[in-house]
Amino acid sequence: MPALKDLWAQLWPDARPTPLLELPALAQLAGVARVFVKVEGERPLGSFKSLGGMIAGIRALAAATGTDPRDLISGTSPRALPRLICASEGNHGLSVAAAANKAGTKATVFLPRDVSIARAARIKALGAELVHVNGTYDDAVLAAAAAAARGDGLLISDTSSDADNPIVNEVMAGYGLLADELITQFHESSFERPTHLFVQAGVGGLAAAMVEGLQPLLRGPGKSLVVEPDTAPCVAQALRAGKPTLIRGNLHSSASMLACGMASAPALRILQRHAVASVVVSDAQLHAAAAELQSAGGPATTESGATGLAGLLRVASRPELRFLHELNYESVVLLIVTER
Repeated sequence: MPALKDLWAQLWPDARPTPLLELPALAQLAGVARVFVKVEGERPLGSFKSLGGMIAGIRALAAATGTDPRDLISGTSPRALPRLICASEGNHGLSVAAAANKAGTKATVFLPRDVSIARAARIKALGAELVHVNGTYDDAVLAAAAAAARGDGLLISDTSSDADNPIVNEVMAGYGLLADELITQFHESSFERPTHLFVQAGVGGLAAAMVEGLQPLLRGPGKSLVVEPDTAPCVAQALRAGKPTLIRGNLHSSASMLACGMASAPALRILQRHAVASVVVSDAQLHAAAAELQSAGGPATTESGATGLAGLLRVASRPELRFLHELNYESVVLLIVTER
């Protein structure tokens, strides 16, 4: 089985590391020394999710059929391939549909009721079958798992109640390629290494991959803060409880990619190892962050993409939070803008 980096290069031969920008206007706004932004909207498919669902989908198909992934990617596999199944708010489903499309098979993507028409259309354009679930993302997760249990296909999930779930851990390993890129970019640019990471969480997969993968990069005080909408703080709740617990309700947030009611157990296990802190933000703070990012010279993005910045600005505006998280005028902050 090819290494993840090699498999990614085979999936997207023209792909390059996404940009790492320094935005002095954000540093001034937040009262810190420097702010760096990783621009994942320029990733193939428009978000970091392509690193997870595509890699995990191809590797699952290869393992299930005894096929070389290179044959799957080239579409020359002589074997009949199973269908891929997942639940998604949009980006993970697009990634899994792209994996199926590359391999010459089909995908079924279960979508919660609030997914936008535009996001659903992008997934359908890759040949996926869409199943709309009258419920939340967590309801879609259950429906996808039930379909896979019936034998309808291979489940490529980005969340699980089983901390040892191999597919979910594979998805997070794919996200880890983003951390590898960042380490190389900071080294080659001779930038000051970050003291703080503010990273958004839905079920927690990206946050876990970044907190784990960036340990060699962060320098003292080495603070990692997970940022979530205040209507769906499932990672914050899981960290307090010591295990994933379901948040009930409609979970509605303008950061729609993060409207998740239960944290992923594989992600939580990693986050617990690193003693991360939690920050929750309101819809008003999310709207403001997306606008501030663009006005500071950063990329246009959604509220989901700007959630890490919303967390930074909330902490920066409160003296007691600055003290608690050791954020000061010498801090160097890293943010991930997760989608376009």
